Amino acid sequence: MTRNAVVLLSGGLDSATTLALARRDGFDLFALSFDYGQRHRIELECAEQLVVAFGVKRHVVMPIDLRVFGGSSLTSDLPVPKDRPAESMAHGIPSTYVPARNTIFLSFALAYAEVVKASDIFLGVNALDYSGYPDCRPEYLEAFERMANVATKAAVEGNEQVRIHAPLVRMTKAEIIRTGLSLGVDYGMTTSCYDPTPAGIACGRCDSCQLRRKGFAEAGSQDPRPYAV
Repeated sequence: MTRNAVVLLSGGLDSATTLALARRDGFDLFALSFDYGQRHRIELECAEQLVVAFGVKRHVVMPIDLRVFGGSSLTSDLPVPKDRPAESMAHGIPSTYVPARNTIFLSFALAYAEVVKASDIFLGVNALDYSGYPDCRPEYLEAFERMANVATKAAVEGNEQVRIHAPLVRMTKAEIIRTGLSLGVDYGMTTSCYDPTPAGIACGRCDSCQLRRKGFAEAGSQDPRPYAV
């Protein structure tokens, strides 16, 4: 008997690897992406390629304009941090943090999961080799899972418990890349840049680009995605 899973799919490296892991585990895949006013909207084109490559049963792109709130350099005209040293990236919460983004995304995923009768939700958050976003921590995911199981019809009626899967949460970027390559992920279909050029070329200087480059170097692999610098 097949099981359905909802996978949050940004089009980035981590979410692509998570999609591959969910497929490896035998789930029928229902992907959910968000057009939320992000300056790196090119990632949605990558998500569409990944959906085809991994045989996703249904892909929903949810439009929600978080630019209405702003508060992040991804959803406003605030500058994206560039050329930060590793020690700076390891401390504090950067301006690329989008207020409550994972809570918003997971709430939509929970609704989608109820409709497609999925008890499993996958997302590619990472708490090690990444900026210090509060909604990427294991304790946050555990808290959301507890909430989900008192907020859904299926869980309340006792039919099925919601499970939040974050398989990358304690992996380094290099470990994530090696895992994805072993599962056939074409990282040329992914983008990680927070501030790409109008043509969609990665800037090579933002935190996300630097962490991606470092991950590929430590994994001993060539990044197939081009960079502006």
